[in-house]
Order: sequence, then C-alpha cells, then structure tokens
Amino acid sequence: MNIAVFGTGSVGQALANRLAELSHQVVIGTRNVENALAKTKPDGMGTPPVSVFLESHPSISLHTFADAAKDASVIVLATMGHGAKEALSAAGNLDGKIILDITNPLDFSKGGLPTLFASNDTSLGEQLQTAFPTAHFVKSLNTMYNGLMVNPRALGEDSTVFVSGNEADAKAVVTGILKEFGWKDSEILDLGDITTARGTESLLPVWLRVYSATKNGFFNFKVATGK
Repeated sequence: MNIAVFGTGSVGQALANRLAELSHQVVIGTRNVENALAKTKPDGMGTPPVSVFLESHPSISLHTFADAAKDASVIVLATMGHGAKEALSAAGNLDGKIILDITNPLDFSKGGLPTLFASNDTSLGEQLQTAFPTAHFVKSLNTMYNGLMVNPRALGEDSTVFVSGNEADAKAVVTGILKEFGWKDSEILDLGDITTARGTESLLPVWLRVYSATKNGFFNFKVATGK
C-alpha cells in the first residue's frame, strides 16, 4: 500500500519506520523539504532530525505534503494538532483519501500542561472532516505513546485502541493496519462516527496527568467490561 506520513517528529518517524518494515511503500511529507533536511539537532523531545532518520531508512523519502499525498491511498496525519489543517490544505486533492488521524488538539500557549483547543461539543477530528469532506478521516492511535502505537505487545498485556470515523470501508483499512502493528481484534474498539473523537481526544488531559505523576509514558488505557 502507498502510504504518506505527514510529520517528521517522533510519531511520524515511528509510524514511517514500522510501516516500511511491513513492506508498505512509505514517504514522509513536510511543509518545506529543504528546511527539514537542514535541521541538525534533535527536537525538544530528543527526536533526531529527519535527515538522520532518512540516512538509516533508505527506502523512505521526504517530500512536500502535496508530492507525498499524490500517490498515497492512505495518509497518516502525525503533525501537531494546530498544524493539521494547514498540512492537509497544502496536500492538494484529498478526494477519496483515507486519513489515519493521530492528532490531538493540544494548546501549549498558556505554559504548563497543555489544554484542548477543541472539546466538549466538537473535536479536531470533526473539524478536519468538515474542512475536507471528500476525504475519509479515521481517528485512532491518539491516546498513547508512539512506541505502543506500532508495537502494542511491548506493554506485556492487552490494552485498548479506539477507532472513530464515518466510513466503514475507511475504518476497515485502518483496522487492517492496526492488526499489522499487532493489535488484536479484542483490543480494537470501534466507537462509532467521527463525533466520537470528542471522547478520545478528551483523554489527553488524563494521559498527560498520568505521565506527569509517573514520569513514564509507557502505559495505555484498557476497557474491561463485566456481565
């Protein structure tokens, strides 16, 4: 499958690496290729610059958002939430594209732990689906550390990955990718249409506070139901 990963940070690099390992044809999209390749220092999270990543992943190439999206049937949206709409606008024609949306509406402008710039009666997932109505958005993988996104078995026990989206066929494609990553059928919970992304995006304040309390991002949520 031809897959474009939008985003050069830790999440984008983790997803691109795993998808390439699974024999997908992977490209990474960025706003400005020259500027991205010119970076030589790790980012604020300690992630190596994309130039270093590409040196060790010769099958993956870096393109503008538009060039990366052109031949892709699936776009993995792994940008910062506030840059998601701009990235997709730069991609050009998104008709029929499946967008695996991993973004969260995090607002870092106030200092301290980020708040949400979309919540309660909307979500970033919904806003993007409205802005690009001919694309098929599927919100998933946005409630966990990127290492668990692509290797859920590393946790040592079952946990839950949520799926939200309007199109059954698009959700089936994304669910197939999740299974390739190692997620079990019993761990994949389809919450319904894209409005249900309000719930999963609203888990981020909880995630951040667990991380702050434990100093460990290596955890995930699990839904366990009784009779």
